[in-house]
Amino acid sequence: MRVAVIGANGQLGCDVCNAFSDSGCEVIPLNHDILDIADFVSAEKNLEHTKADVVVNTAAMHNVDACEREPAKAFAVNGIGARNLAILSNKLDFVLFHISTDYVFDGTKRTPYIETDCPRPLNVYGNTKLAGEYFVQTLARKHFVLRVSGLYGTNPCRAKGGSNFVNLMLKLAKERDEVRVVDDEVLTPTLTEDIAKQLVSMREMKEYGLYHATAQGSCSWYRFAFQIFKLSGAKVKLSVAGPNEFPMKVPRPKYSVLENAGLKALNLDIMPPWEDGLRRYLQKIGELRN
Repeated sequence: MRVAVIGANGQLGCDVCNAFSDSGCEVIPLNHDILDIADFVSAEKNLEHTKADVVVNTAAMHNVDACEREPAKAFAVNGIGARNLAILSNKLDFVLFHISTDYVFDGTKRTPYIETDCPRPLNVYGNTKLAGEYFVQTLARKHFVLRVSGLYGTNPCRAKGGSNFVNLMLKLAKERDEVRVVDDEVLTPTLTEDIAKQLVSMREMKEYGLYHATAQGSCSWYRFAFQIFKLSGAKVKLSVAGPNEFPMKVPRPKYSVLENAGLKALNLDIMPPWEDGLRRYLQKIGELRN
């Protein structure tokens, strides 16, 4: 099987390439500087040459603040870019895996969202990603849309300056006596390596459609930080940040936990608990102490 990975040099893309390669597939990496999904001609030219059976799209404009400042650019990438790939999936006859986000929800439900829940994005990023979902679902005959949450991994995140929440907490623990983190935002931290393995497990599926794919369980950012410090043995005081201590420029959902209901119904959910992913990540970067 030939698998083309768009955004192959990104945080998730790198792990997707490795996972498919380890499974015996021939992987064609398409980095951000090679293929611009917002440019139909560029996308068609590069994908036609791959002769891919499967195309995994991890490319997106996902800096939430930047999307709010440049909505037209965000829609060009997250919306029109997805439309371009959906059209090309039919023309070139490949299965399209399109990565979406928990930010399509407003966070008012307070219990895990399933695939059939009605989306209601709070910001430009969420709206443009939802537009991309609709383009893929209505245009591509063979598609999987996967919503993910709270990604972190060993590869640099380009939109976050090469860092992630875990690395930031470890850095702050070494620089400060006290670290303050919000406790009123709940999510599911998910290791990119685990999402990549879930994608590989779905490569022969014919049950096309929308799926949630996150680690099991949930926590607040404060609880996530607590577990990071506990497992790494960091000697730092962790406190709950006060209301409006870290004001957000752009509204975000206070609760964005996803339930992998679709995958579980097919007995195909292989995502581990979020605590297990964190432990393996800390071990991999040499920070696991406990």
